[in-house]
Amino acid sequence: MTTRAAEPPRPPTLDEVAVAAGVSRATVSRVINDVPTVDPRMRAAVERAIEEVGYVPNLAARSLVTRRTDSVALVISEPPDHREYAATFLNRVFTDPYFGRLTAGAQEVLRPEGIHLVIIPADPPAHEQVLRYLRQGHVDGVLLISSHAADPFPGQLADMGVATVLSARPGRPVPLSYVDVDQPAGVRLAADHLVARGRRRLGTIAGPQDMPAGQDRLSAFRDALARHGLPSPPVAEGDFTRASGEAAARALLDGHPDLDGLFVANDLMAEGAVRVLQEAGRRVPTDISVVGFDDSSAALEAHPQLTTIHQPVEEMAGEMARLLLAGLREPGRSPRTVIFSPTLVVRDSS
Repeated sequence: MTTRAAEPPRPPTLDEVAVAAGVSRATVSRVINDVPTVDPRMRAAVERAIEEVGYVPNLAARSLVTRRTDSVALVISEPPDHREYAATFLNRVFTDPYFGRLTAGAQEVLRPEGIHLVIIPADPPAHEQVLRYLRQGHVDGVLLISSHAADPFPGQLADMGVATVLSARPGRPVPLSYVDVDQPAGVRLAADHLVARGRRRLGTIAGPQDMPAGQDRLSAFRDALARHGLPSPPVAEGDFTRASGEAAARALLDGHPDLDGLFVANDLMAEGAVRVLQEAGRRVPTDISVVGFDDSSAALEAHPQLTTIHQPVEEMAGEMARLLLAGLREPGRSPRTVIFSPTLVVRDSS
């Protein structure tokens, strides 16, 4: 005797929700598709009925009606003609605390709205593939981390009409909203702190000079020292990785062994620089004070812990998400710029 396997229970239908709520099938459909003109009392009744009967909306069918995917892409872009770096693109993406903080801040805003965040690295080999994916409407909008002045991605997304918000000032004018920290103000805090500590022979490890952030932090440090009547600092350039900070610190010590203060354009490079200074017998902060930028986890992992410039990355990412949601609700909205204020966090390295 053979027995038939029990058939899985049939999922509740839209009609059953309508009966439970005491409304028409069309009203249930409007609630599920988030039509704003539904009477609030009917909407509440339908939402209760959906929970009671266990109805799960067909998201694929819903997207055909609403033309929304309820997902947003966090795209981390690097231009095709990028320079050579000490670490590979994906290694930098997944080891730099900055990207994790951005992701967490965006999620805090998007998750309560029922919107999924899709993380998409877009290094040069993947550029065209990512553009096709975005052009085909797989996501509703883009939070774009584009750090390089020559990156064509922001302009391409603007030309495609994809709702996009940038994580920093773009290197070229583009009609997109962006969120940034007041870079010069942060650097001035670092310079003023070093000078207040009695440091006069100052150097800097700059970020990449093909990135607006790297450019802004270097030029602001030079300006700040000039304001204090100090000479232009010796400069070694890194790529925002720990290894590049180590290499840059060695170069600075070789040419300027008497430095007593160092401003480093991000915490990862500063952590690497501190290691090299200590290996060279320079005590931090007794012999040389070090100040980083970002206030990331690297600042706390350094020994000694880093004095640094705090930029509220999570709050900045949350504002990016809010700007994007506002743009999706109101297409054609004029681009906005939101600038956050940095603060100095004093720890043991200065």
